[in-house]
Amino acid sequence: MDGLISFFGSHHAIRAETVLKRHGHATRLVPGPRELSPNCGVALRFEYARRDEVLALLGDRRVRIDGVHLYTPRTDGFS
Repeated sequence: MDGLISFFGSHHAIRAETVLKRHGHATRLVPGPRELSPNCGVALRFEYARRDEVLALLGDRRVRIDGVHLYTPRTDGFS
């Protein structure tokens, strides 16, 4: 999963995960990287190739997002 959605609040992240899983999307809640969004401590990983479909579903359900990012976590031990 190479996409990451950041949120304004954790309740939006949980709601987004529920909506997307119900529609067959692979998702995972993860700690929100501070370099992308200081607003919420939770982010959602997803398949970036399905970005348009994911954003349409979340928009239809009025889930508020902060941003959508193509994201690969660092593996070099630095934060």
